[in-house]
Amino acid sequence: MLTQWTPTLTTPSFTPVMPAAQRFMQFRYPLPYGALLQDGGVQFVVYSRSATAMRVLLYKRVTDREPYRVVDFNRVTDRWGDIWSLFVPDLEAGALYHFQADGPYAPERGHRFNRNARLIDPYARALAGQFQASEDGVIRPPKCVVIDDNFDWQGDRHLRRPLSESVIYEMHVRGFTKGASSEVEHPGTYLGVIEKIPYLQSLGVTAVELMPIHEFPTNGVFGSKLERPNYWGYDSLAFFSPHRGYQQGHEAGDQVRQFKEMVRALHAAGIEVILDVVFNHTAEGNHLGPTLSFKGLENRVYYMLNGDGTYKNYSGCGNTVNGNHPICREMIFHCLRHWVYNYHIDGFRFDLASILSRNRNGELVPNPPMVELIAEDPMLADTKIIAEAWDAAGAFQVGNFADKRWAEWNGHYRDDVRRFWRGDQGMIGPMATRLSGSSDLYQSSGRHPYHSINFITSHDGYTLNDLVSYEHKHNQANGEDNRDGENNNNGANYGVEGPTRRKHIVELRRRQAKNMMASLLLSEGTPMIVAGDEVLRTQRGNNNAYCQDNATSWFDWNLVEKNAEMLRFTQAIIGFRKAQPNVRRPSFLTGQAPHEGQIPDVSWYGPEGQGVNWSSPQKSLVCVLGTAGLDDPSARYIMLMLHAGGDSQDFTVPAAVRRLPWRLFVDTAADAPGDVYPGVNGPAVPAGGRVKLVHHSLRCYVA
Repeated sequence: MLTQWTPTLTTPSFTPVMPAAQRFMQFRYPLPYGALLQDGGVQFVVYSRSATAMRVLLYKRVTDREPYRVVDFNRVTDRWGDIWSLFVPDLEAGALYHFQADGPYAPERGHRFNRNARLIDPYARALAGQFQASEDGVIRPPKCVVIDDNFDWQGDRHLRRPLSESVIYEMHVRGFTKGASSEVEHPGTYLGVIEKIPYLQSLGVTAVELMPIHEFPTNGVFGSKLERPNYWGYDSLAFFSPHRGYQQGHEAGDQVRQFKEMVRALHAAGIEVILDVVFNHTAEGNHLGPTLSFKGLENRVYYMLNGDGTYKNYSGCGNTVNGNHPICREMIFHCLRHWVYNYHIDGFRFDLASILSRNRNGELVPNPPMVELIAEDPMLADTKIIAEAWDAAGAFQVGNFADKRWAEWNGHYRDDVRRFWRGDQGMIGPMATRLSGSSDLYQSSGRHPYHSINFITSHDGYTLNDLVSYEHKHNQANGEDNRDGENNNNGANYGVEGPTRRKHIVELRRRQAKNMMASLLLSEGTPMIVAGDEVLRTQRGNNNAYCQDNATSWFDWNLVEKNAEMLRFTQAIIGFRKAQPNVRRPSFLTGQAPHEGQIPDVSWYGPEGQGVNWSSPQKSLVCVLGTAGLDDPSARYIMLMLHAGGDSQDFTVPAAVRRLPWRLFVDTAADAPGDVYPGVNGPAVPAGGRVKLVHHSLRCYVA
């Protein structure tokens, strides 16, 4: 058996010649780049077209400032086209390294090589340590770690839950358990999430969408403490590496094992894992930013550049990844496969995904190669792919980002539902469209209601509690003089900005929170809830808490008891949604009945029980969902009465459905436990079919 391979036997993308058993071991790694663990050593593979020399710097300890060994790539025998490939014997899993490249420094031509720079491997499987203090001007970034991806998955596989049956819970790994109120053994970590799985199960969500867990800086590039820490994590250093800041302990590379344990435990509980991925920019910033990885290997390939060598900035973060360059396409493609294959990830939400629709000149193009590649890749066939279909340069592609496979964060849903419940004029039509699954956006492209990821709040913006408590953002703590964050939030405070003890305002705010939560969970489409909204978590009016790694952003577990009423309300409607196919239809509603005398799949009425005048200034609407088109015997008739006006309003059950045995399920104006009847066994509709709704309230009846 071979114990050592010589560089002359290797190629950049293929395995060296070796016995069959050894070939099998190599092929378990589907990636052609990075530090590939082999019998007897490690194969280092890196791309650079313009480098004139390449080195691997090897370290013994995470805290070492200087390498104990430097290994040069031979420009003749270790280079295959633009791929540099070198086998280093006697290295094992846990080995620490950087790359270093020589080449031209000519920013006006797109080159930013720096022979002294220690470079993070773009394909590094893990990082360890921090940026170290520097007195010589050399940036010393976290070390790359050679990883053995062997792991006992105990039979775990992807859950493959249909998107139409999903309830997504957006959460931050650290913030979910970091606060002292979490009372977990491993706060702020992947393992801490495992400890809170019973809570997620009790809530009823089917998937967690994790804010970025790819590696990002946690201190300054010269070892200094960041004035505004990067809490959200939208500042990638290494796309293939789970963030070391969320691991328990400091063993180099152990975050890989801990992350896999978290995924395995969530899957065992029936909960899928979706990653928020940031393939639109990196932590290297603009022309004034540091050289940490991509800039020092092939700057003009990895980034979109202007003619003078400065950076196009469609991300709002200084640079833009050149996602439709073949080299970048290949990297993103391998990265997604890496997370699906090695981590059993169930789906991805693509941050500022419209950047992936831009060609190498930054122009939006139809059928962009990267978007199509993701949709068509066979290894991703069972995964959920979700686009944030806009970017920071004005692209807004909600409804036309792509077709077939791609779901989208539906920004129109967020805005229209907020405006309806705030009481804006002319919103009954838009509200009806959003409740129905947004056919105006998705039907013409051959997609389905579940391709609309419905949300009212997300990490970016107000929490649900703050949406009904503040009319203006309060971001002074971010240190940007309140200039950051969205100005148009469609929120309201109902008389007092921020916290108040005025009973009528407190009651109205709680009612409005329930109105929006019920609307979200009873709409056609796929709902997404932000962690903490189910217990009315507040950020005290901060709508851009990207740098608030503190109680402002952390989940306050005291609220689980304090706001148990809201939690029970949310749990009950999630449970109803999961049991009721009528609010998660795979096809768009038609307003038609297949047979004469049947109730249509959807009917719309005004509060008096007659047909809707869609141009009316009224703020009330009745929606009746029939069972037409559903073969499931568990399907039930549903009647929603929505009233966003400032005065009470009488409603009449429409004559066409008055004979049905309606029972109250939800009444957002009632005190608990009368606000929701989990068994759908609330009071019957009064004789005559007339009910009165107080201002800003919702009722749902089921038959």
